[in-house]
Amino acid sequence: MDFANRTVVVTGAAGTLGRAVAAAFAGRGASLVLIDKDADALAKAFGAEDARRCFAPIDLLDRAQVDGAARRAAERFGGLDILCNVAGGFRMGEAVHETSPETWSFLLDVNARTMLNASNAVVPHLLARGGGKVVNVGAFAGQHGVAQMGAYTASKSAVIRLTEAMSAELREKHVNVTCVLPTTLDTPVNRAAMPDADPSRWLAPGDLASVIVFLASDAAKAIHGAAIPVVGLG
Repeated sequence: MDFANRTVVVTGAAGTLGRAVAAAFAGRGASLVLIDKDADALAKAFGAEDARRCFAPIDLLDRAQVDGAARRAAERFGGLDILCNVAGGFRMGEAVHETSPETWSFLLDVNARTMLNASNAVVPHLLARGGGKVVNVGAFAGQHGVAQMGAYTASKSAVIRLTEAMSAELREKHVNVTCVLPTTLDTPVNRAAMPDADPSRWLAPGDLASVIVFLASDAAKAIHGAAIPVVGLG
């Protein structure tokens, strides 16, 4: 589980899970390309850039910005090895027959289109290195429909299906593509939204980060296209 001389791209890096993923890789010697929309949020989360850490404050929905960030990062670190598509979001929605175009577009954009744009920009650099790893963040709920969560579960189901398709396309080129399916994460946002819940039963971000690190490691070289549930107690 040594990532020295490897460069990891983390989207949604300033969020709770993104910070946990970045810390897990940094602790194992990786160089980091940390992507988030807000430069101030990146600075607040990580301090200053350094020799092993660079910031990319870009809009993941703007493919030209994502392409440029990947190119600059590859030039700086001599290539890219791992992509962790962490960026995403949740929103309770309307009933399916009442779903607004805004809800649908927001959730498909933040959960699926960000993944597509990051993969489009980074995977060519993995191929140039002779292989690499892509780990996507889906959701346990993406395995089936849930009332008032139709758009959300559809967007996370799309992540699972895209993971499977990417794996089928890239496994012969030595790129492993997998995804994790977490249950409710213990984050400040979720605690505020569900004050009566018991967060001790939720999934700790650090525990999910450990699974992501494993899937990005050489120890997981035989795993392709898997959608792996990662659950807390609740």
